[in-house]
Amino acid sequence: MSSVAVLDENRPVPPTSPADPRGDPFLRTRFAVPARPPTFLRRDRLVTHLDEALLTPLTVVDGAAGAGKTMLVADWAAALDGHVAWLTARVADKGCGTFWAYLLQALRTAGVSPSTEVGVPAEADRVDEALLTRLAAELSARDTPVLVVIDEYDRVTDPEIADQLESVLQAAGRGMRLVLVTRTEPLLPLHRYRAAGAITEITNAELAFTLDEATDLLALHGLDLPADAVDALVERTRGWAAGLRLSALAAQGEPDPQTYLKDFEANRTTIADFLLAEVLKRQTAETQDLLLRTSILERFCPDLANALTGRTDAELILTGLHRDNAFVDYLGHGWFRLHPLFGEILRAHLGVRAPGVEPRLHRRAAHWLRRCGFLDETLCHAAAADDWECAAGALVDDLAIGEMFTGLRSEDLSQLFAKMGPAPRNPATDLVRAARELSRCDVERGLSRLERAARALAERDGASEDDSPDLAAARLSCSLLEALVARLTGAPDRVERAAEAAEAPRRQVPERLLAEHPELNALLLTHLGSARLWAGRFGDAREALITVVDSGRAASTARAREECLGHLALIDYLKGWPDRAERKARAALTTGDRRGLPWEAGSGLGSLVLAAVAVDRDELDRAQALLDAAVETPRPPRDPVVQAARAVVTGRVLLARGESRAALEATDRAVVADTASPWAEAHTASVAAAAHLAEGRPEMAVELLADEPCCEPVCLVGAAQAELATGETGAAVELLDRVRSHGDVGPAITVRAALVRAQAAGASGDLATQSRLVAQALRDARRERLRRPFREAGPWLRPLLRTGPLRALAAGWLTPGPPTTGGPVRPGDQPPLPVVEELSGRERDVLQRLAQMMSTEEIAADLHVSVNTVKTHLKSAYRKLAVNRRHDAVHRARDLGLL
Repeated sequence: MSSVAVLDENRPVPPTSPADPRGDPFLRTRFAVPARPPTFLRRDRLVTHLDEALLTPLTVVDGAAGAGKTMLVADWAAALDGHVAWLTARVADKGCGTFWAYLLQALRTAGVSPSTEVGVPAEADRVDEALLTRLAAELSARDTPVLVVIDEYDRVTDPEIADQLESVLQAAGRGMRLVLVTRTEPLLPLHRYRAAGAITEITNAELAFTLDEATDLLALHGLDLPADAVDALVERTRGWAAGLRLSALAAQGEPDPQTYLKDFEANRTTIADFLLAEVLKRQTAETQDLLLRTSILERFCPDLANALTGRTDAELILTGLHRDNAFVDYLGHGWFRLHPLFGEILRAHLGVRAPGVEPRLHRRAAHWLRRCGFLDETLCHAAAADDWECAAGALVDDLAIGEMFTGLRSEDLSQLFAKMGPAPRNPATDLVRAARELSRCDVERGLSRLERAARALAERDGASEDDSPDLAAARLSCSLLEALVARLTGAPDRVERAAEAAEAPRRQVPERLLAEHPELNALLLTHLGSARLWAGRFGDAREALITVVDSGRAASTARAREECLGHLALIDYLKGWPDRAERKARAALTTGDRRGLPWEAGSGLGSLVLAAVAVDRDELDRAQALLDAAVETPRPPRDPVVQAARAVVTGRVLLARGESRAALEATDRAVVADTASPWAEAHTASVAAAAHLAEGRPEMAVELLADEPCCEPVCLVGAAQAELATGETGAAVELLDRVRSHGDVGPAITVRAALVRAQAAGASGDLATQSRLVAQALRDARRERLRRPFREAGPWLRPLLRTGPLRALAAGWLTPGPPTTGGPVRPGDQPPLPVVEELSGRERDVLQRLAQMMSTEEIAADLHVSVNTVKTHLKSAYRKLAVNRRHDAVHRARDLGLL
């Protein structure tokens, strides 16, 4: 390390004046390098940076009060070889003469004595320019530079002194190294030094303690805390050295330091004394007032600060406070914030200095923030001011009422508005109350509040001569909640009317708001699709649901997309397509984060569909686990679609386990709805009929299905099976013929129909047709891995499956082991094993390109990913398909219908 100047022992020491130009004796403490406390932590990263001060003419260590800058420089300087001229500035140093007298004395105290030719200032308020010239000349002639440290340089406010100091520094050249320790940026032409690379700077941000440094500092105080506790303290103090030290000192005497540091009130500690004395009280009365008033805010801009203070000078004050490291951080784009601890202390001080003013400040801030479109902050301050008209009005006008149902912050909004009492009452407050109740599944209370809001809006519309565009957001929100109520009460026509009523206000609200809140339209379409599904209008339902699924990937619509995927999965299951249903249900369960959702209709429905598919595949343990997952929700949804699906799937699981009486009870559970659902009635009747058949009551099954609308394929197949059990073969075949009139009917239905028809053919003695129909059923079922229809077909099927061709078709997936016919087993005769785990979308993309004979590099280029990423997807796909080679993966995927 470079050495600093030392006293030349061959040069006589000139006599010095024992006092400054005013005649006051020099204070020795002003020239002493401060001693470090026993708990001082040497931070190597800062010391290494500070070593650069020996290479640049100017060094500025610029930080807030208590940032640790003085101790840092003192520790560094004490370790240097040679002498350091240290001067602690004071406010009392008025006048250039006094300042330079002290600086000259600091040089002498350090053993670097200017010659008698330099002289001393004779007057307190001025200094001879010739003196400064002679001093600079002597410094420039030195072989080693003089290190001059001026601590608390922010107290030197005379611009003339700054000009003189800069002049001496420039003239001294390599003979002087100046280190300024200051709270504010010094009045020096720093831009020139920066441009020339002639300055070393350590800023307030760099002085902040890191997590590791804070851990070491606390350890020096005898505190051993877990990392998360230290992290929380660093976050609260923002790494401020004094805050950390004072907190550690206070915690030393506590029985539970960790809890104390987590919960301590800053305004009741020595931290408050420090900040009030060192920061607040050093400001002007106007600045103190601004700081106290803005302490209620998490962040603020000059205009907002002006709104709270009633003045117009906030920008100038805030800029100055930030420049002076007065615990005001600049966030960019014109916004500021207070240091967290400083803000805590100021808020407490505000309550003492101006009792009762805080609610008025919150109200003023809320109205300013609402005008400027800052919804979250508006809600926070309006609630703090107990101004619920403002809070509810902001939520409704911003089209943000849908956020009560998205799951992102539903609980936060619910808790916020839980504080709103019965008053006031206006359309906005009633809409918010209704939304809160509906998000908690309380339809009755939500409906009463919604009806009151709708009446008030209708009265205002009637009193207006136009379409009341100012109320468009409220009317659109009202339509959304009306659609939700209608959906939950099973009233499809009412949902359609609500969706239609939403069109006019949707055209009136600003496009910007619709773009910022895509969840509103997504939720409305979700309710519409669910209601159409309940009504059995699968095509119209699919149209609305797919629109939501394809609407983008905004986080606010993830909840709606998940619900829609669950509903689409249910449609596929009801139409007999288990593989399609499974894919959509799995997608529903992986569409975003479901934590904090107000009710789990979407994820519950996805699990129910997966459970139903598992029953068809005879995976009963898995089906039961999925069913349990679907019903274990803290607040079961009132959605009739989910309730009906739950009853049907529960019944099918119980039937598969041989608990037919319990299955009947499950289908008897009423689903509360204003309008009956054809598919819900048909599928519950089908389960009940199957239970009667299982208990040997085919006549009751026939009677039950005859009383239901038998247009649904599942009912037709069940009725045919019941007729066959009573010996009515002709009636059974006639019912099965009616299944063919339905269009998109999947294998879960057609396989059962084929088996019933095969049983009828066998009863008529047509064994060839019976064998052909069973073979057809086996081929159709193998792709979807449908085992349950064969288990439920009855004892007549088992001998058939042991015959040659049918045995080969059933072996390996329906019956154990490979076929044992006399001839060799061809690869095509052995059905593939089921996929262990669902392939991801990107894995399917890779497989499709693999089937096109593309190389790994070509696939990577086509998908715009790296070769390693393609290899990772291939490896995962191989594992899921239980293969080891590309060729086998393609064939396996084709056999499973994945390509």
